[in-house]
Amino acid sequence: MRMSELLTERSARIVAARKLVRRTGRDAAGLFLAEGRQAVVEALADPAGVREVFATESAAAAHRELLATSGVPVRLVTEKAAAGLSETVTPQGLVAVCALRDVPTADVLAAPPGLAVAFAELADPGNAGTVLRTADACGAGAVVFGAGSADPYGGKAVRSSAGSIFHLDVVRGAPLESFLPAWQAAGGTVLAADGGGEVALDRLAADGGLSGPVLWLFGNEARGVPNELAALADNRVRIPMRGRAESLNLAAAAAICLYATQLAQ
Repeated sequence: MRMSELLTERSARIVAARKLVRRTGRDAAGLFLAEGRQAVVEALADPAGVREVFATESAAAAHRELLATSGVPVRLVTEKAAAGLSETVTPQGLVAVCALRDVPTADVLAAPPGLAVAFAELADPGNAGTVLRTADACGAGAVVFGAGSADPYGGKAVRSSAGSIFHLDVVRGAPLESFLPAWQAAGGTVLAADGGGEVALDRLAADGGLSGPVLWLFGNEARGVPNELAALADNRVRIPMRGRAESLNLAAAAAICLYATQLAQ
């Protein structure tokens, strides 16, 4: 574990890293921040993708073994400097600077995974990270963020993914109006999650409609999947609800759809 002198919030490295809190800074540098022990553990599983780790003295002591075996430079920082890199109320004092993990749509289409997710105009980064985590748990191979969707590399999304962002192929800014037909042309099925869909999830599963490759398309939290994209799907799928709830939130609906697909496959 190679350590440096204690960096403050005015140090050039910290000033540069703070720019990564914003999407414009991340895109310009090709880097993002992964905060907290779980995210850093998953990031360091592939240390080639990690540029450096910032740690307070207490965090470095608590995670000495993790940091010592990675071979990645560790920069000691003050508590105030660490807080400036965090978007949480109680920072953990451990932040990795990582390379963006974007892959082109062509890579996903070249060998479509059995299960994948696409977002159309998803707004909430917390939902983005939560669905990334669920997709990972259910064995998905790729998550595609359509143009105008939340950035999966923002602090809230990375934290909500609990490290799963390092396990999946991530596509950003995809033109879904061309990607969806290309997925179908590659032999895959597109299923649009829709509370008013004409096909029920349990019936689709019973009829063998969840056999892969399956791409689940989820839309905006308030507006759902845009009509022009839903029209491209093989099926618009609803989740049967026997209770009195008006609807499910996006993350809960995604978990049900992805788990049902995992079971079917």
